[in-house]
Amino acid sequence: MNKSKVLLLLMLFLTFSAGELFAQRFSLTGILRNGATEELISGAEVTLKDFAFFAISNESGKFAIDSVFANTYVLNIKMSGFQSYQAQIQVKDDLNLGVITLFPMGYEDATGAALQKTIRATNIAELFNKRPNFIGGNAIYGIPPEPKKLQGNFYLDTKWNKASILLYKNEELIEGYFVRYNINSNTFELRSENSEEATTVPGLRVRNIVWIDSEHGVPRYFINGMDFKEEGSPIAGFFEVLVDGKMPLIRRTIASIKESNYNQALMVGEPDDRVVKRYVYYYVEGKNIIEIPSNKKKLFPIFGESQSEMEAFADTNRLNLKEASSLFSLFTQYNSKFEGFDPLLPKLIDNQP
Repeated sequence: MNKSKVLLLLMLFLTFSAGELFAQRFSLTGILRNGATEELISGAEVTLKDFAFFAISNESGKFAIDSVFANTYVLNIKMSGFQSYQAQIQVKDDLNLGVITLFPMGYEDATGAALQKTIRATNIAELFNKRPNFIGGNAIYGIPPEPKKLQGNFYLDTKWNKASILLYKNEELIEGYFVRYNINSNTFELRSENSEEATTVPGLRVRNIVWIDSEHGVPRYFINGMDFKEEGSPIAGFFEVLVDGKMPLIRRTIASIKESNYNQALMVGEPDDRVVKRYVYYYVEGKNIIEIPSNKKKLFPIFGESQSEMEAFADTNRLNLKEASSLFSLFTQYNSKFEGFDPLLPKLIDNQP
């Protein structure tokens, strides 16, 4: 190698090294809290996946990682005896993640409510509204083209919604991704904020999921049917929890194909097959889900000793129990009678499927 090439390589190396040396770096901080006891967690390992950045939380639950380059990272938190935690973060400036809640392994809500407390107790308002690294990115991307002669799609919601996901494996909590759910394949599609590429996660790996509805700006909660039974048999697919508590109200979105009824000779009817979606409403008793009776005489007895009281409430408020909003009001009223009730939604989100 001649002298000029050596000098050129040396100059390139020095230029690159100087760029690394003088590139702006930022600090990453946060506090870890025990979701079961509210105590602060010390000794937890905080890392940025595939990078050498590392910290240990102190006695005050605080952790700090210094000299972090501007980039998108996957934050991992591990602590013996606690569920692992993963979140996508974007460092553009000094970043304070606020209070991050970890839960002991196997921690569940002892009230018998449908929604496991590990996902319910995540501070959704803080996660989606206050933490600066999770703000923005509400872009909506087109649906992949459906096969010819099939109109519609199999998505529960075609919009990408920012989500918090609880996996079965190691009870790992994943945050900071945009998600949508394919009913037909029972899979979740995940993508990063700054990417159009998506990866899929089979529904059988997901225990619970909560996402922020990008249209209404409120959280929606979904549970895996595998943890419940209908007429003694396990169920595939996800149910949305509308009212939690002593007797939860949940619903499932069913997607089916309505075949073409086109008459070529008369040139009338629908020329294409079409995906049709509908809601089915259930209540939960223990680990069993039971479809809401359509007959009022069969509905009110499910409330047991409160049957007369719930009938009077329905009459006073002129509830039409064929309407989803009336079922929502009825079950909210019933569950509010019991200590610890906390409404999930201020009102029913009734997007037409």
